Amino acid sequence: MSGHQPIRIGTRDSKLALWQADTVKRLLEQRGYACELVPVKSEGDLDLVTPLYAMGVQGVFTKTLDAYLLSRKIDIAVHSMKDVPIQLARGIVQAAVLKRGDTRDVLVLRDGSEKPDMTVDHIIGTGSVRRKAQWLNRYPHHTTENLRGNVQTRLQKLKNSNWSGAIFAAAGLERMGLLPAEAVTLDWMLPAPAQGAVMVVCREEDEALKEKCTGMNDTMTALCTGIERDFLGRLMGGCSTPIGGLATPEDERIVFRGNILSTDGHNKMEIALSAALADAAQLGKEAAEALLKDGADDIVAQIRNAGI
Repeated sequence: MSGHQPIRIGTRDSKLALWQADTVKRLLEQRGYACELVPVKSEGDLDLVTPLYAMGVQGVFTKTLDAYLLSRKIDIAVHSMKDVPIQLARGIVQAAVLKRGDTRDVLVLRDGSEKPDMTVDHIIGTGSVRRKAQWLNRYPHHTTENLRGNVQTRLQKLKNSNWSGAIFAAAGLERMGLLPAEAVTLDWMLPAPAQGAVMVVCREEDEALKEKCTGMNDTMTALCTGIERDFLGRLMGGCSTPIGGLATPEDERIVFRGNILSTDGHNKMEIALSAALADAAQLGKEAAEALLKDGADDIVAQIRNAGI
């Protein structure tokens, strides 16, 4: 592409995705590059009923944009990093990772009241097998219900339900200005690998665009999310596997915590490792290897054998 043509930024057309893409557009424009947004509806947005794990494909939110990118209808694509498959489509590479937002999950209460008594029975909405498994591990007497859709749709479904609450990513609600003051922060719940981060991808051969995107890249976020995605990839996890992982910088070191659970939450394996910044890149793989050595592959095999 010539330097005179605007950079075409591909994005899903949900409000949150558009917020992320607009952030990328603003960062590029601050560097003097003209840009335009190209909203695209993804397969994951079209089907709001089928649970993610039953849709049977990695990259359900990214493959439409991948096709647009490879067919040169767009120049870069912007994704919630946690939605991006570990193995990018052939010909597509990571160009930048933006500075990370809040990594935590929150419980939004249906009636806006104070936190309910968790010792009694409750119904909690979530479309994430990771959130469901961690919730049931902590509250085995509760029930979970499938909840899909964009942020606004899920908040409305919660409002119209008989549930006590639903689980959301704090970052998404914050970015939309929709985080209720009484939402309960779930500090004990490990997030999805790369939760709260935004990834920009481009075509592998497009060196000029890679260079333009470099200025947006946050080195620490890229390191930490890379560690988390390595953990996920080595455990061979995807949308159907309840895997949490979080790498955080602490005093010139990176601390990584990870877990894997059975889908019903009954079985849980967890690990914590740390390393100096210079040696931290391998933390995710090392943590996954340690869990596999201790039997985590049994949990993965059980999930696969159940056809989930």
